Amino acid sequence: MTPTLVLAAHGSRDPRFAVTAERVRDAVDTALPGVPVQLAYLDLNEPTVGDALSDAVGSHVVVVPLLFSTAFHATVDLPAIIDAFRADRPDTAVTQTATLGGDGRLIDALADRLAHIGTRDDDGVIVCAVGSRDPASDGELDAVARRLSHRLGGTAVRPLFATRLGTDGVHLRSAIDALTADGARRIVLSPYFLSAGTLTDRVESALDVMAPHAAVAGPIGPHPGLVAIICERYRVAAGSGVRV
Repeated sequence: MTPTLVLAAHGSRDPRFAVTAERVRDAVDTALPGVPVQLAYLDLNEPTVGDALSDAVGSHVVVVPLLFSTAFHATVDLPAIIDAFRADRPDTAVTQTATLGGDGRLIDALADRLAHIGTRDDDGVIVCAVGSRDPASDGELDAVARRLSHRLGGTAVRPLFATRLGTDGVHLRSAIDALTADGARRIVLSPYFLSAGTLTDRVESALDVMAPHAAVAGPIGPHPGLVAIICERYRVAAGSGVRV
């Protein structure tokens, strides 16, 4: 039987997140005909990942985290849920794939979202992600900023964490000042997020005050590159049948 694919999203109280996650699920479902595709959440939305695993049919389930970093949710929360399921259903193999970050197709997705708003040679880009308490995970955003700069032909790109704007937005101000010093005449926000939500709104509101003429790109959403990564993760895991 074809392994079930469970897309494990973070979850959010903001209704826009669930709408976007459903659009991603629909795009993956279209790209993988014949594969049962379920969307589930780690928090705040339903069904939960545990529910989706319990409802899965067959002897093998592939879980692809809809997460861009290797922070707590991917390395602690999700494995714990899977381990609990395995204890109840030892006859069902579960493969958790790597998160989606680190793949060049996400950099292409960020570049495409920027292209949609019409980037200029004198832009300076702030690439913004959630942030975590894991220094290694946070360092991943530095790499994203460097790769996006290269992808944009050397445009200055600075990383920023939406959960750490600092008192009175001091870290956002520092990013703006650094880009301006690099020669940027317009600031552009590039959300390294699956969906718009409370955190992206917070950054945009602060940016409106500090850089009123800034431009804001859309989040990654169901970009073809994102869908391709998910499908590739699934195909490799489904073919291996390895329990990890």
